[in-house]
Order: sequence, then structure tokens, then C-alpha cells
Amino acid sequence: MMQLFHEVSNHCSKFTTNRYSTSFSSAIKLLHNDLRAPVYNIYGFVRFADEIVDAFHDFNKKELLKEFKEETYKAIERKISLNPILNSFQETINEYKIDIRLIDAFFNSMEFDLHKTKYDASGYKNYIYGSAEVVGLMCLIIFCEKDHAKYEKLKPYAQSLGAAFQKVNFLRDVKSDYQQLERTYFPEVDFKNFTVESKNRIEDEIIADFNNAYEGIVLLPLKARFGVYVAYKYYLSLFKKIKRTQAEKILEQRIRIPNYSKALIVLRAGVKNQLKFIS
Repeated sequence: MMQLFHEVSNHCSKFTTNRYSTSFSSAIKLLHNDLRAPVYNIYGFVRFADEIVDAFHDFNKKELLKEFKEETYKAIERKISLNPILNSFQETINEYKIDIRLIDAFFNSMEFDLHKTKYDASGYKNYIYGSAEVVGLMCLIIFCEKDHAKYEKLKPYAQSLGAAFQKVNFLRDVKSDYQQLERTYFPEVDFKNFTVESKNRIEDEIIADFNNAYEGIVLLPLKARFGVYVAYKYYLSLFKKIKRTQAEKILEQRIRIPNYSKALIVLRAGVKNQLKFIS
């Protein structure tokens, strides 16, 4: 019956991923079957923590996050939790021996979201590392299937990809982050007067992250490469749409990629994958 409990826990993480992110869930489905469940387990955990700080406005978010954090470490130590999201997460953490310091950094960034509304260059870098880069590193450990040498080689590229995704999210979500949550992640950017120059500077930074990340994607193990490449193409397409959007319009709407465009991305990526060529 324990196996059934773990299966139910994994299903909860998969369901959470599918409900919260069509883009990531679509990309995960393109990973080799061996890799899907542990990646769902990581995303389900990350999604729940993020939801606490971003959406639970009618509750004591600080207390809820503290309890969630404590229960996370207990679950990892005990190798069991009655919270199915945490149970599936601990199973993945323990199976792949994921460094607990990555989880520490993640919670550090989530705690920032409880009280910080502006960031300097150092705080911005630390926040992105904890909220996004470490998630990429957790997934990379899974993709490398415990090959430590390969993991160390690909770490910088995984961090660049996580950073690119997060910075695109920042631009996409400016309307809600700035107007509703009163957060400004980009240092020295005034969204009351968001200039073309500021937007271009941020975009140049993101382009550099995407370019570096691509170098690592082509080196990924075959089981992971196609799914990660599709996620990369999703976000690159979203970024290009943001680039075409005027600076003053960023605060007025949340930029999205329609489903038919996502389907086309998968189709094109599939053709290039069959040709053993990614570009």
C-alpha cells in the first residue's frame, strides 16, 4: 500500500503542474518517461511555495511559509509526509541526493517575497538564483541521472536557462507584480517611467542568458534534450513577443503565447530533433 501512497503523491504533483502551467507540463511530457515524475515533483513543490507568497493574501503568509518550510525539511529527513506534494518532493530529493543547500536558497528567495519590494544588483542576483536557478539545478541532477561530472559541466548553462525564464516572467508579470504586489525586481528600473532604454537593457541581459543556455541544451543527455529545448523555445517565443511590445504597454497587459503557437513550436522542434539538428 505504500507504493500506492507514493503513486497518489506523484499524481498530485503532476496534476498541480498541469493545472498551473500548460507550457511546463507540455515540455515535461516530451522528456523521457523516466524523468517526468521527478520533474513534476519538483515543480509541484515550487508551485505551492510560490502560491503562498503570491496569492494567499487573506492569510498569514509568513506563518504559512514557515510551516511549509519546516514540513519540507521534516519530510526529507523522515522520508515521508502526509502532504502528498511534500511526500513526492522528498522522494525525489532523497532518490537523487539533491543538495539541501539548493532548497535553502529557494526558501530564502520565497521569504524575500514576503517583505522585499525593491532589489539592488546583489539582491536581484540572489533572488534569481534562489527562485529560478536552483530549480534548474535540481532538474539538471535528474536529467544527468546521478552523473556528477556531467552535472558539474552543465551547471552554468542550467543556471542561465533558469535566469532567462525568470527574467522573462518578471517582464510578463510586471502588471501584477508592480501594480498588485508592489514589487520591482529589476534594479534601478522605475516602472512609473519605464523607458525604452531600460527595457532594452533588460532584454540584452536576457538574450545573453538565452544564448549561454542554448550551448548547454545541445549537451544535455538525449532523454532530457528535446523537452528542455521545447521549454526554451516556448520562453524564447514569449520573450520575442515582449520585445515587440512597446515599453509603456508592458504595464497594461500580460503577454501570452496562444496555444496554436505552442503547438507549432513543438512541431518545428520535433522536425529539427528528427534531423538531429537544433537551431
